[in-house]
Amino acid sequence: MYSHASESFIKQAREIQEPELQKFYSRLLKLLQGKDFGHETLDSLQRLLLILSVNKYTRLLPPELQKRLLSLLSSPSEQLQVLSSAVLRETLPLSGQKVNCSQENISQLNSHAAALLLSQAESKADLSSLCVLLLRGLESRPSEGPAHPLTLTLPIINAVLTHSPECLTEDHVTLLSKKLVDWLRYASIVQGGGASTGGFFTGPRSRQPVPIAELDGTVSGDFFTVLCVGQGFTEDQWMNVYSFSMLRHWLLTYHSVSNGNIMSDAANRLQLSLSLSHSHSFSNDDRSEVDGSVVSMVSATSSSSRLLPPKERLREKAFQYCQRLIEQSDRKAHKRSDTELQKACLVEAVCILDCVCVEDASLVYRTFPCVKALVGRLSADLSFARVLIPVAQFYLNHGELAAVDCDGVWTLVFGRYPGELFNDPFLAHELLRFLRLNLDSVQLRVPQYIRSFPNLLKFLAWDSPAVVDDFVDLLPSLVTSGTAVELLHTLLDLPCLTAALVLQLRSVSLPIAEPSGHGLRLQDTFRNPSFRGLFLFLLRGEAGSGDTIDRLSTLHELLAEAADWPRVVHCAQTVPVLLHIYFHRVVEVADEKLLAHLILVMLERSSLLLNIPKYVREIHRVFSCHLLRLCKLHPSVVVDQSHELLEFAGATANVYSKEEVFTHVVWVLGEYLSVSCDSRCSVSLITSCFEALEAVLFEITSSAPSPGNVCPAPKVITTLMSALAKLASRSHDLIPRVSLFLSKLRTVARSGSVAWCTDEEDLVSVVTRGEELWSLLKAPGVAQSVLTPPPHINTPQWHRDTNVAMPLQLRVLTRLAHSQ
Repeated sequence: MYSHASESFIKQAREIQEPELQKFYSRLLKLLQGKDFGHETLDSLQRLLLILSVNKYTRLLPPELQKRLLSLLSSPSEQLQVLSSAVLRETLPLSGQKVNCSQENISQLNSHAAALLLSQAESKADLSSLCVLLLRGLESRPSEGPAHPLTLTLPIINAVLTHSPECLTEDHVTLLSKKLVDWLRYASIVQGGGASTGGFFTGPRSRQPVPIAELDGTVSGDFFTVLCVGQGFTEDQWMNVYSFSMLRHWLLTYHSVSNGNIMSDAANRLQLSLSLSHSHSFSNDDRSEVDGSVVSMVSATSSSSRLLPPKERLREKAFQYCQRLIEQSDRKAHKRSDTELQKACLVEAVCILDCVCVEDASLVYRTFPCVKALVGRLSADLSFARVLIPVAQFYLNHGELAAVDCDGVWTLVFGRYPGELFNDPFLAHELLRFLRLNLDSVQLRVPQYIRSFPNLLKFLAWDSPAVVDDFVDLLPSLVTSGTAVELLHTLLDLPCLTAALVLQLRSVSLPIAEPSGHGLRLQDTFRNPSFRGLFLFLLRGEAGSGDTIDRLSTLHELLAEAADWPRVVHCAQTVPVLLHIYFHRVVEVADEKLLAHLILVMLERSSLLLNIPKYVREIHRVFSCHLLRLCKLHPSVVVDQSHELLEFAGATANVYSKEEVFTHVVWVLGEYLSVSCDSRCSVSLITSCFEALEAVLFEITSSAPSPGNVCPAPKVITTLMSALAKLASRSHDLIPRVSLFLSKLRTVARSGSVAWCTDEEDLVSVVTRGEELWSLLKAPGVAQSVLTPPPHINTPQWHRDTNVAMPLQLRVLTRLAHSQ
């Protein structure tokens, strides 16, 4: 949200009138015609950018002002370059006022002018011509001075590649692949700027080339990479860094612009595979790969890779580059920032290796020893957890082909990382994104995934607002016939899990002996051995240890203090959404027996929830909705679970504490306890159900509610009356009892106010419903047809039935309408 001052500025910018805007243009033009640009000019440019960006429609600037803004793109002040580029991107270019794209001035482009140039491209032809000029510059011999545009070439081409990869022709791809090979593999191995060796006689002639160094300070003995350091860098070393930064994007995209050469690509891959296998058969390096050591592959492949086409050669050099990065990451960096750089480069290197192995399966066998060694090196260090997510992607994509054991990786990804790093938002995002992008493969190839849902849900319990979208997509995949019951209990106890995670972190950070204060009593409870089992079950890492625990009510009492913690409240708000997704999925995977068991779970858990009033009401609403849905899909479960349903409906206390669930249970009994739904439904079962509901209705309408309870809702009473009438219509011996009650109800209501209903309108609606039912029951045959209509009446399809006249009438009416 914007602050009040920011909103005021935005409102003024949106409401500026045209005369005032023209005056502002004139004032800004005068400022830009001067030689020195001070703070007033910068402020005016910032205000112009605000005016242009907050309006719905793109504006057209005066020609002279636009010309001055274009000239600022070459200003020595980068702040002016940024502002002028941003302003011009918000406006419509005038005819002839675009950035001139020619070979002469392409060398003068800076990054801000390039951004404007890309935004003003009107067609793919414009982008293609820009690529031609940029790539033509790559073919020319670089000057001895700092070739500034070279450092812009790759970012601009990368932007074109993102928005319109088809603008690159096959020749473009070939040329740039060759240049990427040169920059990645053959960059200079000495420091830029001619580093001085020191001493008294220090001058231009005494400066000697100094080799680049590794992050641990040793002299580098191999080719230059992004993990090499020095006092300065040469142009080709900078291009090496740029090339690595866009390499993965290029590898993922360049095949889309050369679809015509798929067959030649396949032949080239075969040639690469044969040449590499031939060279390895005479090389000792092959044995070191099999043993798992990480060595540079340059000596083994340099001669064969020169014979490859440009794309395959780039793939091979990318493979070598990433192998070297993984080797360099094992060095001890002196600076913490360099350690973070190592992690970032490891992530990118593994992703690139995954790309090249997807394109060429022969590289999988050469890559896996290196990746396995990386896993062995990093698996014990939790600070490298995010690095191993790309490794997991690599194992998922290629583990089956290489026939390697992936269990160790999946144990980390689904076990240790969620269990110990649930409070790391970056890991949560990347791990859940990995699951969403590879959900089908993970379900098929990773058996640990389904069993690990208690661990994965810790991400949701800790930071529900940030990851709820991920779990909306993932939750259906976790619902199986084997996990359905335990998963339902786990979702209902998710707020409790949130509280347990908070307590777990506090128990690590807070000492045991601490002065009494807010929340410390609960901390002591968490450490108490008597309750340790309850919390250990909540914090379990895998499913299968039991659906739930016996002392849930005790656990809820212990965590009552945590009910208003912000994390717990946020988590409780997401549970109803996930429950809807769960129930929509469970009806697709569960059989009738399992659905009957889930109904019992809903009845039981309706009274076993963490005491957050709004949360309890929402859960009851979800239960009620899906209880009706389950019973409608499988009406026979009402007879199967009739004892438990009657026990629930026969408890008067449920009228007041679980009104929503109680009402729907009563409706289900009245609707589906019928021979037409299940032939096992006997007269004795209907009678016992009738008597239980009759007792409840008599009790709540014969006296005032007990202290602390409000009057029952009219919906409860009318649902009870309707259920009794439906049951009586199926067993006519019960009709007199219902009629007697309904007549007494009308008499009592007419005599004056009643204790069980304080609202006069509600009382009138109840009495009206009673009179309607009484009138129906006077004709038992009609009552049964109205209260329990047959299926073909509930779902009519008369417009399709050829045995009735309606289809003919519809066709006649259609023809008459068309003829007019």
